[in-house]
Amino acid sequence: MKLTCLSQGGGYHFPPCYMLELCGFRLLLECPLDLSALTVFAPISATDNDANASGLIKAQPWYKTVAALHLWDPSLIGAILVSTPAGMLGLPFLARNPKFSGKIYATEATARIGRLMMEELVAMHAEFVQFYGPDERPGLPEWMKWEELEKLPPALREVVMGEDGEELGSWMPLYSASDIKECMQKVQSVKYAEEVCYNGTIILKAFSSGLEIGSCNWTVNGPRRNITYLSSSIFESSHAMDFDYHSLQGNDLILFSDLSSLNSMAKKGNDFNGNNNHSEPMHKDAPLCDVSAIRTDYDNEDEILRCLGGIDENLEEIDKISFVCSCILDSLQMGGSALIPVGRLGVVLLLLEQLSRLLESSHLKVPIFMISTAAEEMLAFTNAVPEWLCKQRQQKLFSGEALFGHVELMDEKKLLLFPILNSSNLLMMWQEPCIVFSPHWSLRLGPVVHLLRRWHADPRCVLVVEEGADAEVALLPFKMVAMKVLQCSFLSGIRMQKVRPLLEMLQPKLVLFPEDLRLQCPLKDDSSCSILYYLKNVMLHVPGLRSDFEVCLATDLAFQLKPRKLTERNMAIARLKGQLLLNNGKYLLVASKELLDLSNKQLLHWGSADPVRLLMALQERGIIGSIHWDKNGTDGVFSIQITKPEEAMIETSGTKTVIYCRDKTMAALIYEAFSSVCGGI
Repeated sequence: MKLTCLSQGGGYHFPPCYMLELCGFRLLLECPLDLSALTVFAPISATDNDANASGLIKAQPWYKTVAALHLWDPSLIGAILVSTPAGMLGLPFLARNPKFSGKIYATEATARIGRLMMEELVAMHAEFVQFYGPDERPGLPEWMKWEELEKLPPALREVVMGEDGEELGSWMPLYSASDIKECMQKVQSVKYAEEVCYNGTIILKAFSSGLEIGSCNWTVNGPRRNITYLSSSIFESSHAMDFDYHSLQGNDLILFSDLSSLNSMAKKGNDFNGNNNHSEPMHKDAPLCDVSAIRTDYDNEDEILRCLGGIDENLEEIDKISFVCSCILDSLQMGGSALIPVGRLGVVLLLLEQLSRLLESSHLKVPIFMISTAAEEMLAFTNAVPEWLCKQRQQKLFSGEALFGHVELMDEKKLLLFPILNSSNLLMMWQEPCIVFSPHWSLRLGPVVHLLRRWHADPRCVLVVEEGADAEVALLPFKMVAMKVLQCSFLSGIRMQKVRPLLEMLQPKLVLFPEDLRLQCPLKDDSSCSILYYLKNVMLHVPGLRSDFEVCLATDLAFQLKPRKLTERNMAIARLKGQLLLNNGKYLLVASKELLDLSNKQLLHWGSADPVRLLMALQERGIIGSIHWDKNGTDGVFSIQITKPEEAMIETSGTKTVIYCRDKTMAALIYEAFSSVCGGI
């Protein structure tokens, strides 16, 4: 098995990407886009002076893919596993390549949400095409020429080129709606815990990760390896099904792909910041990089389960949602509006529910607008996938209640959905102050750009942004930002202090961790689990954990066996002839079309040959020799020196017998003599 980390990603919106070589096949794990890099482009509503002053690129945007992925031959990629909707945004680039003929696996919910996100991205990009015109010039755009790149500020140049310039080739013009349609035809959607088989060899199953509706962890089981692909996971969620780690127990190897803790360390624990002047909620918890907080021993399984419980984390996330809503309420009471370009579906659903309760308790009648081409279908879909929702939401289904609060808001006309900003219906119903949910979180695409231009100078208004893009860079085109900016960081994966108890529960033999994790939070090997560390763009050769494998024996072949019991050992052995097949990840031995020769000819021998009996058997066949015993007197070690009719030598030890003979006829006679004095089949 070989593993290559193509990208360590950058949080919720840009998951890590890997190439896994297993059983002779190449599996691509995730195919995301780095949409945070869109901040290097100027939004179309920015004036020329704003774009020039900020140093942003004033052109139709290109999109940043995983740079190292372009170095791999698409024709050799057998399958792609996608665990989150964000992990499939780059799929159309690969799927439209005529060399790619592999399969794409994703859960039903991930595939549906991912398709809506891609279609919305294309719809938002169309505004750039309308403004700049279609880019029909051959070759690279002007902004990618070296003289233009040198004009960029250092921070923006690094986003475009990377530290060593290796990422410049990762930029591509956006795919089209037809590319998305063609891509989705290659996606095989799977249900929760459904078993699918790739090429008769690898068994795949998807289990909930708790990160988002439909997000999953994969088990990848081959004939000699059982692998858990552990993506970003949350133990307890208020909307999605909880992290199902019990279904991951028993696998030999874990690929630890949850790098959210590294992003949290980089932020140094700042959950909220900006110019909002609101104090952030503090939660007493072990520091993310405090190794002393990570226990290395647990008394029993109950203690491990208590450590893995996500109640505290869930309450903390609810507190964050409440804090954000309270800030929004403060702005509304002052006559300002709230702009929320949050890209996480679960966070949007929870914000809608909490805002509804706050508005009702404060007796404020403020409209909530959601302006998005995907909003109507996305919200409707959330009520159609109960298998991927948390238990509390599933119970609402059985009691006849709506699964989420937005259903009631829409029925009461408190939540209004519009596909575009310049809709005549929206203009008729528009009133301020209001709350607006609209894409895109990068602040470069979609209705949020125009609304920011309208409200950025109003100190009564509030902008809620999430981690993923640098807020300072994102707000560069909007000069004199007087509105309050609330930057939020929501839980995106497993915290470091829960890694060790999770491993204690899963009991793997080998864990693959990123090298950065060793540098910032070293974990020690123990007797039950070994750790290997991987680096970006460095192929890691993973040693095998099994020297043997199980084979299922066909019934008709089993009845043909005529076993003989070994006298030296408590076992039996039999001779058979069959065909070895591989089906659904398991080896199967079936009867051969040719009949087995069950003559007395022995093909396998065992036991120790008595030297005196062997010498007599040789003499019966006209072979003359003498026995030479081991000088040290070791039992079972001797040699027979043969002098007639040809010179030959037989050397026997406790583990092997070697016959030295030049004449083939004489060698056959010696073998025949051995067969007469040894047990065999």
